[in-house]
Amino acid sequence: MEIGFFFIFIGLVCGLLIFGIYSLIRGANRFKRLLSALLIFSYGLGYLIFLMGFSVNSYDYREAIDPIDNGYTPLAKDHLFSFLTFHFLSLFALVKVWKKGKNQPPLLLVVYLAFLMIGIIINLLLIMQLFGHENDLAGNSGISGFFMAMAPALHVLISFILILHVIKEEAHEADKRSFKNRFLNQLNNRLKGSKMLPVWSLLALFPILFMVTILLILLGQEYDSLTKVFTETATWNFSQETHPPYLDHTGHYLCTVAACGSPEVVRPLRLGMRHGTEIIVNRQLLIANAFEDLIQTKYPRVHKVIRGKYDKYGYPLSKDINTKFKSNCTYLIMKPLEWLFLIYIYLNSQKPEKLIRKQYKMKF
Repeated sequence: MEIGFFFIFIGLVCGLLIFGIYSLIRGANRFKRLLSALLIFSYGLGYLIFLMGFSVNSYDYREAIDPIDNGYTPLAKDHLFSFLTFHFLSLFALVKVWKKGKNQPPLLLVVYLAFLMIGIIINLLLIMQLFGHENDLAGNSGISGFFMAMAPALHVLISFILILHVIKEEAHEADKRSFKNRFLNQLNNRLKGSKMLPVWSLLALFPILFMVTILLILLGQEYDSLTKVFTETATWNFSQETHPPYLDHTGHYLCTVAACGSPEVVRPLRLGMRHGTEIIVNRQLLIANAFEDLIQTKYPRVHKVIRGKYDKYGYPLSKDINTKFKSNCTYLIMKPLEWLFLIYIYLNSQKPEKLIRKQYKMKF
């Protein structure tokens, strides 16, 4: 499933939500208008956060990624169409029930409530999926699953409120609508005189789920796409797939950025090779990398913690250091650390200068 369809879906969701709720609050009192406006804002914000998170965590589990900058998608792209179809139907039902409540044909109301229940189930599963993101441990600075879960959590909450509201109305009112078709009219009479509307909706859930699934199969989806949309992923709670080894992070960190400052300040020595890319190398960068090599060799666990924190905070900071002045300042700020690194290297290496010189050597 292409990501472009997901962006189109988000647009449809927001448009449908705003149109439906705007129609509702036009005749409401001041408190209901305020509450509706707050829900619209929160729901819209939740979808915006989810979209931002999805744009960061959008890679298929078959692709090798840099975990610092990217993440794997929580929803399998091959089965995303099935999930979005049921979610959109649930959202459409949410707007219709919110707007009209019980003031609509009972059979149609049963269908809407069934879609709301389906929406509750798939969004609860999505919340559970988002609350188990292993990539956060790798230092990913993107939006976490906790914040991405805001939109599905609001969807579940609003759906529950609407279902309870319909049950309350059902306890006080009886529908007087009728159908010309004899069979439908008999079924309608049983529904409108009964206080088991949620039960009827629950029973209708299964044939509705079956019919929509058959339609999706005809459109190229699989019969178990609603399951595979969660399981055919990597690094999330329900994930059952294994991703390729992570790529080495290719960002330019603080020492590398410092080497791009004014030559008379940062004193570049030569060109070096980093992840297949030529970079400017100065002594400060060589010392910092030699220090990291020693730490990684002697204290791998400590190195893992330090590297994780450095990746998380150093890389985003380095992207803001994009001028010679900022690079010069960074170089000067790093000077005390450079001296400490150099002292440690001389205390722990038999050939400290050889270790420093070999960093970022270009192979010919």
